Amino acid sequence: MNLSNLTNTPGARQRRKRVGRGCGSGMGKTSTRGHKGQAARKGHKQKLGFEGGQMPLVRRLPKRGFNNAAFNDGTLAVNVSDLERKFEAGAEITVETLKQAGFSDNKQPKVKVLGTGTLTKKLTVKVPCSASAKAKIEQAGGTVVA
Repeated sequence: MNLSNLTNTPGARQRRKRVGRGCGSGMGKTSTRGHKGQAARKGHKQKLGFEGGQMPLVRRLPKRGFNNAAFNDGTLAVNVSDLERKFEAGAEITVETLKQAGFSDNKQPKVKVLGTGTLTKKLTVKVPCSASAKAKIEQAGGTVVA
């Protein structure tokens, strides 16, 4: 096999449709646009979902569901188990160290430590904590300064 005997599979390449090239082509006269009307005019682009003045399907169907985005206050939740996994004993946890550890993506301006999981390492936490997280950090011998 070499470059001189390579061919496309049948139907892989189609010629483009050349409209408005006489009646014999089958696509002359109206050039596949039908007869008269808005869609036959030059430069016509319909709005997405437009149904000729009929109430569009999107507006005929009822609204359903709930989007929590409006109520998201932008707080990054970090669990005690995450601190156990990512930080060494005696580490100081601040917003900057959490960013370096790969927790924050700058989309959430605030950070809060929550109490899910267990903690065995002594840590100094300088980030707001929940009551259960504070209890677990202090139980492990750490301190919460926030």
